[in-house]
Amino acid sequence: MYKILAKINKAILPSFTKQGLDPIKAKKWQKAIIAWRYFVTVRALD
Repeated sequence: MYKILAKINKAILPSFTKQGLDPIKAKKWQKAIIAWRYFVTVRALD
């Protein structure tokens, strides 16, 4: 299930690392997206 979510995240959600976003200067909604992508990616690797 998490592998499917990871593919959907990659297709839909923006990649802030490609945009050069500094995590310290990120807004709350950007941090929430980063956290969600991290959570799904870690679960998909298991």
